[in-house]
Amino acid sequence: MIDLIIFDCDGVLVDSEILAAQVLSETLESVGFSTPVEEVLAALVGLDARATRSKLETMHAVPMPADFEASLALRLNEAFEQRLKPIEGIVDLLRSLDCLYCVASNSGHERLQTSFAATGLAPLVAGRVFSAEDVAEGKPAPDLFLHAARMMGRIRPECCLVIEDSVTGVTAARAAGMRVIGFCGASHIRPGHDLRLLALGAERIYTAHHQIAARPWLSADGLAFDPV
Repeated sequence: MIDLIIFDCDGVLVDSEILAAQVLSETLESVGFSTPVEEVLAALVGLDARATRSKLETMHAVPMPADFEASLALRLNEAFEQRLKPIEGIVDLLRSLDCLYCVASNSGHERLQTSFAATGLAPLVAGRVFSAEDVAEGKPAPDLFLHAARMMGRIRPECCLVIEDSVTGVTAARAAGMRVIGFCGASHIRPGHDLRLLALGAERIYTAHHQIAARPWLSADGLAFDPV
């Protein structure tokens, strides 16, 4: 029985990851650090702001500038307002759901508001958006998903289904004891990513939201999933 569907945002609701990787690469270049887009995609997708800074400092072996996040946010906001698009089919999927749903993202609330305003999704997610800023630890820790389930009506983890595109997100969902579907329909997905998500515990992989809207995850074989 699924009582709550929890969607990641970036790469699931909005096609933001490739755009964000391009902006991050450009921002790093502007402060003297060469990090190609493909390297950003391989190393940083799905991380929250704190983990991103830590990973970048490890990769480049020097501290990032104190104002790096502020500079990045300004560039991201401009890029999102001008170029961000929703993932095809997500509006129809959200409108078709007959159970509770919410959003749980490692992105900050300000970036999430920009994303939803730019893509027209704001009315569909109003009052049901949770960020890594709301908990002690973002994904891959389970805190954010457990927080979302609690805030949406104390839904038991085994009655939640998470839709995730990232390694960190699938890891967090499984750590929370929730079912998780891997979504590989955004423009940043590279060959082999589906296999990584399956290896981490995603029970199925979908590449389009109309596949999820058909509800195959409610079939008998899907319900055989056993939470850790």
